[in-house]
Amino acid sequence: MTPTDPIANLATLIRCPSVTPAEGGALSALETMLKPLGFAVDRVMAKDVGTPDIENLYARLGSEGPHLMFAGHTDVVPVGDEAAWSHGPFSADIANGEMYGRGAVDMKGGIACFVAAIARHIEKHGLPKGSVSFLITGDEEGPAINGTTKLLQWAADKGERWDACLVGEPTNPDQLGDMIKIGRRGSLSGRITVNGVQGHAAYPHLADSPVRGILQLTQALMDPPFDNGTESFQPSNLEVTTIDVGNSAVNVIPAKATAAFNIRFNDTWTAESLMAEIIARLDRAAASGSLRPDRTPVRYEVTWAERPSHVFLTRNNALISSLSGAVEAVTGRQPKLSTTGGTSDARFIKDYCPVVEFGLVGQTMHMVDERVAVADLETLTNIYETFISSWFGHAAA
Repeated sequence: MTPTDPIANLATLIRCPSVTPAEGGALSALETMLKPLGFAVDRVMAKDVGTPDIENLYARLGSEGPHLMFAGHTDVVPVGDEAAWSHGPFSADIANGEMYGRGAVDMKGGIACFVAAIARHIEKHGLPKGSVSFLITGDEEGPAINGTTKLLQWAADKGERWDACLVGEPTNPDQLGDMIKIGRRGSLSGRITVNGVQGHAAYPHLADSPVRGILQLTQALMDPPFDNGTESFQPSNLEVTTIDVGNSAVNVIPAKATAAFNIRFNDTWTAESLMAEIIARLDRAAASGSLRPDRTPVRYEVTWAERPSHVFLTRNNALISSLSGAVEAVTGRQPKLSTTGGTSDARFIKDYCPVVEFGLVGQTMHMVDERVAVADLETLTNIYETFISSWFGHAAA
């Protein structure tokens, strides 16, 4: 029996407890679905110092171009308080027209539907006139070190080349057909450390409060705005996510204060130009005496997260129009082309081929009682099946 039923496919995947970094049987289940369709399947173990070993999967059907990749992940976030779930987090129970389980929408559901879509395409039309591959990681919800980046490099080193990629992340905010992601903002994180002089709160002239300094610096990072947005992206936004002094005494001026920040940035900036702007703001704020009159400039250090995510925008008309047309043909809705939200593994794939994202409704992802409407699984499968036919038609033209 070929895996043409997305409901059965998803139930099988949900019942695999593949909480990062555990494979949990999910890749084995996917391999069992793909091999009868004719896919050649490789299981790739990736390792790095200080990180868990991660098992990934690469499967390809066909040997000629054009080559369409479907990308995603079978790993899921922890279930949280299992007692708070109304159905077991790995049960795949169906109640009131919804299937419950961790990963139902993020993103085992998308994988289950694409498997069903390619199985139906083969059943109705035979093999695609080209190649289809699955690039599936077990490390998207984790540190993302031993996952998609290494699997892409492994495949590229073997000579794999792709013409387009669809990532099955849950992109729709309210209903299927709402939104296709055609790019993502960049993400840059850092930590500021301000060094002061510890002392008694009653004798501030003998000390130098780093709290005053950290407030000056963080204020400068948040105001004024970095930009007003661009044609394709919303304004860049920086959030200070924590300020810490490690001080439990109310009458002691601490010796050090730290602040962490993250900025999601648009195509006004590169990671490098944004770093330079942040340093310039910090330098100006450090010299300001607004909170520290008659004091020397604030002494600070800034450290950057090792791997910033770079902003990107996909402009491949054949890919976008094939997917938009498929969504409209099945749902009757014209999807919004968006660059909102966080980051995904599309940030790695964009270095190898044009990439877009479209999947289920994401309202319950990472929540207790994560679930998906059973009807949406059939609808998404129909969208993917229509997209496969349309994309290969465009690519062959």
